[in-house]
Amino acid sequence: MKKILFVGAEAMPFAATGGLGDVMGSLPAALAAAGDNDVRVIMPLYGQVKPEWRAQMKTEAAFTVHLAWRKLYCGVKSLQKDGVTYYFIDNEYYFKRGALYGEYDDGERFAFFCMAAMESLGQLDFYPDVLHAHDWQAALCPVYLDCIYRHRPGYENIKTVFTIHNIEYQGKYSFAILGDVFSLGEGERQRMDFGGCINLMKGAIVTSHMVSTVSPRYAEEICTPEYAHGLDGILRENSHKLCGILNGIDYVYYNPAKDTGLAVNYSWRTRVKKVGNKTALQKEIGLPVRDDVPVLSVISRLVAHKGLDIITGMIERLLGEQEVQLVILGCGDDRFERFFADLEKQYPEKVRTLLKYDRDLAKRIYAATDIFLMPSKSEPCGLSQMIASRYGAIPVVRETGGLFDSIKPYWEQGKRLRGNGFTFANYSADELLERTVAAVTVWNDPDRRDRLISKIMRTDFSWKKSAKNYLQMYENL
Repeated sequence: MKKILFVGAEAMPFAATGGLGDVMGSLPAALAAAGDNDVRVIMPLYGQVKPEWRAQMKTEAAFTVHLAWRKLYCGVKSLQKDGVTYYFIDNEYYFKRGALYGEYDDGERFAFFCMAAMESLGQLDFYPDVLHAHDWQAALCPVYLDCIYRHRPGYENIKTVFTIHNIEYQGKYSFAILGDVFSLGEGERQRMDFGGCINLMKGAIVTSHMVSTVSPRYAEEICTPEYAHGLDGILRENSHKLCGILNGIDYVYYNPAKDTGLAVNYSWRTRVKKVGNKTALQKEIGLPVRDDVPVLSVISRLVAHKGLDIITGMIERLLGEQEVQLVILGCGDDRFERFFADLEKQYPEKVRTLLKYDRDLAKRIYAATDIFLMPSKSEPCGLSQMIASRYGAIPVVRETGGLFDSIKPYWEQGKRLRGNGFTFANYSADELLERTVAAVTVWNDPDRRDRLISKIMRTDFSWKKSAKNYLQMYENL
């Protein structure tokens, strides 16, 4: 039996803000189901964790964590879900906040979290074969293991994996707080130093036994200056331990056949019923009820690197030339929020702009969507294109990161249909427009549309294959 411990800042359904939470909530369960594995997860006990989950927890330990000069309370609570043991690090001063991230003392908060996670192993008498840390918030775990804990009984044989979900966020701090906040001595300066400051992600890369990221293409991209946000040299030096494994999605949570939030349930075999969700959404948000035009959607943070600048560069031409409807769900930069709010005023019969984050509404939009736009400038993996496919929407994506690995270009070879979406290579509004029009053209041909949607919905984006790849990586360690 392999003992695997995930350490990360968020996990669905307890508290999450994005893709990391989806992965931390579904990959451990897939690993537990894939074999005889003892899989456990450690995350903070945020104030956002709902009472119904807290009611299921039991207290495992309470002890003092030493972080530099601080002596801090730490409680550990646990619950079982989907064959996985979840541990929650309890300290209200650090984690009962208005948001998961973005606090002035995030460096200190997650230094405490990592130290508490490492200390918990001894308190729980659980020493994993593999400690798998995720993103900068957990980056100090492999560092602390090497610098502080490795000599202690039980810790000496733990192997470490560090997964980069988004290399843009690295955890950069002044060396003035190396000892005062991060509880590290001058002997660790070299391994933490990058560009004259502390870089937590760099420290995790050099101290971990393996470094993974969330798609094979992204593993290649982050070794280049264009994508690495400065860390390409470090990653090339450590390329011998770098690999990319494509994420999956939770097929129980994202299941149009059983999703109780939908107006009409359907599967790839009953995909004709999907139109009922389109009608329901059109009524809900006040668009004209029409089944003869495709509904296009964008479900995203409204920021430039998600492709919003090339969407804004082509969308008025598309709306002026094509019979389509467009739904935007998300929030972000003011300039994009204003643009899409104005676009709705300009095209009140074609456009609805919903400036918010709403997971349940997102699933209703996926179910109603005919064509899904995701033209990211960079995308480590991306889950939205997989979710859209699961719900029977035709994806239009740029060939980058996990979008390249998951969506292949549609074409027909005689009677055989190839690919599962529409893709383009250059970061260009013109190319996005051309591929979107091509998708609309296929959608307007009922026979080709039905064949393509059938194939898209049968594409396997579950965790089964990826879980096997992770288990093989652990085995290699």
